[in-house]
Amino acid sequence: MWEILAQPFVVFDFMQRALVGCVAISTGATPVGVFLMLRRMSLTGDAMAHAILPGAAVGYLVAGLSLGAMTVGGLIAGMTVALLAGFVTRVTALREDASLAAFYLISLALGLLILSIRGSNVDLMHVLFGTVLALDDAALILLCSIASITVFALAVLFRPLVLECVDPQFLRSVSGLSAMTHFTFLALVVLNLVGGFHALGTLMAVGIMILPAAAARFWAQSIGALIAIAISVAMLSSLSGLLLSYHFSLPSGPAIILVAGLAYVLSLVFGPVGGLAVQAFPRRVLEA
Repeated sequence: MWEILAQPFVVFDFMQRALVGCVAISTGATPVGVFLMLRRMSLTGDAMAHAILPGAAVGYLVAGLSLGAMTVGGLIAGMTVALLAGFVTRVTALREDASLAAFYLISLALGLLILSIRGSNVDLMHVLFGTVLALDDAALILLCSIASITVFALAVLFRPLVLECVDPQFLRSVSGLSAMTHFTFLALVVLNLVGGFHALGTLMAVGIMILPAAAARFWAQSIGALIAIAISVAMLSSLSGLLLSYHFSLPSGPAIILVAGLAYVLSLVFGPVGGLAVQAFPRRVLEA
């Protein structure tokens, strides 16, 4: 049991770094995913994850696989898409989800085009699927910093965020914090997706944000409990995925997300809050 569960993290530095990075992502990104789910904006996270691709690609062209250049490029691209989508929504009849979808498709195509023309297949795989087993000190500092900023911002804006989830019209009528809360939240989404991008890539980063939050929904109803369970699921998924990657030579990012997906499926079936088993056999579950 020691050799299976603990030895990889005791013996190998790259496994320790990967685990620390995943814990940081779980702590910062997963609570954001809970609020995305509560606001019915889960697909917005997916759109924003792809929106950062052209900025990261331009950063790669300028400075290679530079953490700083790709981070700044991703942040600029993500925030640009978020602001443009918000602007189009306010001045036209197009809804925010439709405008985000349009900009995300353009961004995804542009990013892939840039990488295909100027990069190699290895570079393309690095950007799309990440390199969680190759995180260095600078990447870990970035991920931990993003997690700290996110936790602090969510603590400060917790009440407005909850109100916006429940009744956004009421928040607009009683407080001037509505617009600031909305755009700050979008900034946190972009920030965490950029951080997750370095470890899990643009295609997988949103998975650690949304899947644990969706799984937690079948185990709790209060927001505090949802966040705690979602973070726990994300951390356990990260640990299990890294171990599967190590023992069976699997790609680490997809392994982590698949474990999180399995947790979601099990929660969907057996979760006590609206799970399929509870709905199909309510009396039996209650008696047990």
